[in-house]
Amino acid sequence: MSSNTKAQTLTASSSSVSSPPIHNNHGGVFGDVYSNILKDIDLLPNTNFQFQLPHQAQDFLDRREVREFMSGALAGAMTKAILAPLETIRTRMVVGVGSKNITGSFVQVVEQQGWQGLWAGNMINMIRIVPTQAIEFGTFEWTKRTMSSLQDKWKKNQCPKLQIGCIDFNLSLSWISPTAVAGAAAGVASTLVCHPLEVLKDRLTISPEIYPNLGAAIRNIYRDGGIGAFYAGLSPTLVGMLPYSTCYYFMYDTIKKSYCLAKNKKSLNRPEMLMIGALSGFTASTISFPLEVARKRLMVGALQGKCPPNMVAALSEVIREEGLKGLYRGWGASCLKVMPSSGITWMFYEAWKDILLVQKGISL
Repeated sequence: MSSNTKAQTLTASSSSVSSPPIHNNHGGVFGDVYSNILKDIDLLPNTNFQFQLPHQAQDFLDRREVREFMSGALAGAMTKAILAPLETIRTRMVVGVGSKNITGSFVQVVEQQGWQGLWAGNMINMIRIVPTQAIEFGTFEWTKRTMSSLQDKWKKNQCPKLQIGCIDFNLSLSWISPTAVAGAAAGVASTLVCHPLEVLKDRLTISPEIYPNLGAAIRNIYRDGGIGAFYAGLSPTLVGMLPYSTCYYFMYDTIKKSYCLAKNKKSLNRPEMLMIGALSGFTASTISFPLEVARKRLMVGALQGKCPPNMVAALSEVIREEGLKGLYRGWGASCLKVMPSSGITWMFYEAWKDILLVQKGISL
């Protein structure tokens, strides 16, 4: 056999025993190398790959309080994404910018800034609402549980007594509503932490020509007033937040329990949560609205060249210029925003609690 014939025979033999080429999306030699690397590290598509958090991190995420914070954050973010245009119109009307009615304000924003103007300040609003709602709902749930537990312990162990002369006083906590205390604590905690974001959101909404974006707003506010400028109107905000937050949570929890008791139900369905949440927001907003007007005036007063020194002065200014009805200017727009916002927020919050707590075996 000739040498050429032997070479052909060897070539044919080697071709018959070689494996077929690997066909993949990476192509050529690099594709073969890529596939071999994946095979070596055992990450081919037919291999199950699972990512597991460290035990400490997993234990932290499984805590009840963390899941309640997460539920509040997700509920707030989803609600604000839907209702941002109503928030823009409400803020403009409360502080007296532009038209004095809802339709006129809506048309004015669209004409001046386009449809995107209805979402002016929405980025900072989304950044604001996630920590705000997380802190608010998380603080509410934790405080309510703590107060209820404390009341139960005092009942079992007999409450302390204070004796003054021949008069004995029972220091009982039974007259205190855990829900009302928790609502007040939730409002105060979220305000103290997130107030600078509220200031930024209002500035971006009211004066987009001066504060075109978040970075410019932060620089300009700091340049004009330093760190203290980010806490402008904090005192009236706290004063206004206390009655609103207390009433808001108390109304929802009370109506929810009464309704379930009357209907002999263990829990509400989603439409019922929506309606009760909306009613709670309407009631709380109506009671505290004059304080909200004064608060907004103080927060953005510097933009108009005049800023009342305190809440009483702001209320007096409104009454002097517009009469008593001025204290409820923008109330219709506020209810238009607050009612669906409150209802949707509670509906989303309860839904996320079902997912993150109930399905994980954590009782409510």
